[in-house]
Amino acid sequence: MLGVQKASSAPDRIIAAPKSGKLSEADRDFVVKVRAAGLWEYSVGLMALQKSTTKSIRTAGQQLTAEDASLDAACRSTAGQLGITLPDQPSPQQQGFVSRLNADSPEQFGADMATTVRAVDGQLLMTIASVRSTTKNSLIRALAAEANQTVLDHIRAVEKTGLVDFDQAVFQETSPPSLPAHDLTPPPPAAGQPQVILTPPADSTVSPRSTVD
Repeated sequence: MLGVQKASSAPDRIIAAPKSGKLSEADRDFVVKVRAAGLWEYSVGLMALQKSTTKSIRTAGQQLTAEDASLDAACRSTAGQLGITLPDQPSPQQQGFVSRLNADSPEQFGADMATTVRAVDGQLLMTIASVRSTTKNSLIRALAAEANQTVLDHIRAVEKTGLVDFDQAVFQETSPPSLPAHDLTPPPPAAGQPQVILTPPADSTVSPRSTVD
């Protein structure tokens, strides 16, 4: 297994050469980032359904949970084919997002959730574009295409709430990370534990997008 790691200092280094094409460190790290992003956003989506009484926020929550579950299935499939170990928890920074939103009052939650998702997904969108344009692996290209559509859908969903603080979102999106590397790195999965699988809520009205082969 290739392991759970943060973006490396040698992203162009080739670490495997499967039939789907050469796999770089950046490719591997991208799969891990997609998994970690889904883990924290899925939790926030569930929180929106449980905590908010605002229709637009609940609608966004439904979209996040359903589409993150679909993208997670694609991510797990890609990782399995490429021998990449995935985390079962988001990074400490992402866990901090979840904890902060969980502590919000129902009234404050909507604006904080919409702004946080908009900012973080804006950053992820730039990562997706970079990986899609540089990867030599067909499985990574397919995952990047699905991740791109999912992230755009999520950005549109939170923008439709009318609660995004765009000044704050753009500031967070464009500011360099000030946290130590370990806070940006998802922990490796616990040995012997079943893999966490994201599933859409039973009453979801959002049709999941088909996953990559």
